Amino acid sequence: MRNTIYFILFLAISLNTAAQEYTTDNRKAIKYYEGAIAEFNARDFEGALSDLVKAGECDPKFIESYLLKFETLVELRRLDEAEQSIAKALSIDPDFYPNGHFFYGELKMRKGEYDITKVAMEKFLSYDRTNPAIQEKAMQYLVNCEFAIEAMKHPVPFDPQNMGPNINSENPEYFPSLTTDDRTILYTRRLPAANKNGAQEDFFISTKEEDWMTAMPLYGVNTEFNEGAPSIAPDGKMMFFTACQDETGSYGDTRNGFGSCDLFYSYKQGNTWSTPENLGPSINTKHWETQPSFSSDGKTLYFIRGYKNGHAVEKEDIWMSNLEESGAWSKAVRLPETVNSPGRESAVLIHPDGNTLYFSSNGHPGMGGEDIFISRRGENGGWTRPVNLGYPINTFKEENSITVTAQGDVALFASDREGGYGDLDLYSFELPLEFRAQPVSYMEGKVVDASNEKPLSAQFQLMDPVTGNVMVESFSDPVDGTFLVSLPTGRDYALVVKQKGYLFYSEHFNLPKGSKAEPYKKLIRLSPIQVGESVVLRNVFFDTDSDVLSKASKAELSELVSFLNKNYKLKIELGGHTDNVGAASHNQQLSTRRADAVKKYLVDQGIPAERLSAKGYAATEPIADNGSEEGRAQNRRTEFSVTSID
Repeated sequence: MRNTIYFILFLAISLNTAAQEYTTDNRKAIKYYEGAIAEFNARDFEGALSDLVKAGECDPKFIESYLLKFETLVELRRLDEAEQSIAKALSIDPDFYPNGHFFYGELKMRKGEYDITKVAMEKFLSYDRTNPAIQEKAMQYLVNCEFAIEAMKHPVPFDPQNMGPNINSENPEYFPSLTTDDRTILYTRRLPAANKNGAQEDFFISTKEEDWMTAMPLYGVNTEFNEGAPSIAPDGKMMFFTACQDETGSYGDTRNGFGSCDLFYSYKQGNTWSTPENLGPSINTKHWETQPSFSSDGKTLYFIRGYKNGHAVEKEDIWMSNLEESGAWSKAVRLPETVNSPGRESAVLIHPDGNTLYFSSNGHPGMGGEDIFISRRGENGGWTRPVNLGYPINTFKEENSITVTAQGDVALFASDREGGYGDLDLYSFELPLEFRAQPVSYMEGKVVDASNEKPLSAQFQLMDPVTGNVMVESFSDPVDGTFLVSLPTGRDYALVVKQKGYLFYSEHFNLPKGSKAEPYKKLIRLSPIQVGESVVLRNVFFDTDSDVLSKASKAELSELVSFLNKNYKLKIELGGHTDNVGAASHNQQLSTRRADAVKKYLVDQGIPAERLSAKGYAATEPIADNGSEEGRAQNRRTEFSVTSID
């Protein structure tokens, strides 16, 4: 609202002054009024207000004095009194200053008085010669009023619960971010002035046992400068955040930037966070980058970019950048007009399902101010038209800084509602069904060296077993070997874990569909490359009683080709195995043909035949009990063994 009023600044003051014609003949009132103009221009707002009160006392129908009093009170942020002053001017002559209806409606909108706002905007738009930019804004207000009036007739369920004293304090808390297991929360807390930089924003972190533990400062990342709007990676091993220049142009003792506010990242090894680093020129510019959100596949960063115009930030939109195979970020691109409005977007969140986007905006139809919206990615990759989360989740106030749990059913947000611990607190509430993301479970575990059980840092990929597309790519912690990734439920996954000097590990599993699917947990042992070591290719498949490779085998075999190309001196034996159902001679032939089929595939992909041998073992080397279907399924397998390293 303040920016809009600045657009009209001094319009009321200059009205009729050139001709020295006023709506009063009272010389004393005019003298006070002209003195107030000089004081206003000198930014002595208190002095101007004093003279304007006297002008009004001299002539209670002096319209110009009430208009200038309105602007003076806006400058002093005394908006309730400003509303009374503009209303007084309009009551004397509603046609004298048509823009007054617009400003009166704006002030009513900030209180959620939609019926009155609607009438004021309609009155303003009834005049022919008004500023087109203000007309456009007035029409947007009308759209919002109509939306809000209807939304209030159909409220959505909303019962916010304060997250308690271990999370909240007497200071403001906002911008929460969760790991995919919903057991670690990272957020911003604004602390009282402690140094020359004034009030300070720092990160606080808490973990959940039975309840949330007392939040602690995030050591290693917090500085005497401001840190804000954090996004913690799904596994809790990396974070992205905003840091801005201070009055001297500094981002902090160890940080360099490109101008204004930039995005930085820090990664965790064991219990230690690294020194934050700038994300670079593909993402950061001389303008304003803030409020990041990192996707659960580890490949995409969403954020807000605004353009600086003097001290103001304009045209705030949602942008995104992809992490390329080289480890560099791609040049950021703006999300389409479907999502980004002509107004302001902020507080973007990509849910762990990878397809649900939450954000705040004042440019889409809403309740006034910033409302929270949801957009979903369609099958063609495009984003659906944003949907307002409704009343009373959204109100005439500013609603933003939302995050949503991996299960998609609970949201966290910041609010200064009554009953809190002081200023902004973090609250949780159950999302209405229509605004929930797809439930996401997770896989967690540890990677160790099979020869000594020591933790390993290893790359792991989760792929679609049919298409071979990598859906999630990450690394286990180099200190403790742990990993955690979020996974949409109701689908099959092919897992490959690899590290230089080790045989890769493969796995095939399914996460059943359901809002409370149990996480998949795994201890992964990687075997050093040695003669005699073997790997079961759990994602190589054949149809029943067939030696024809299924399409779902392509991802696994492509990984084997890559492994053999990197270890070009290695020779391996491909072994085919069956269960004990059927004649031994038939199983022997079938297992041999399957081993040969894999060898042929590798040769066709350029692996020299002399590096490969194939052998069928039928049911002679079971790895599970053939007395159960589950055991027989494990015994029906293809594996490779290292026969030579030189």
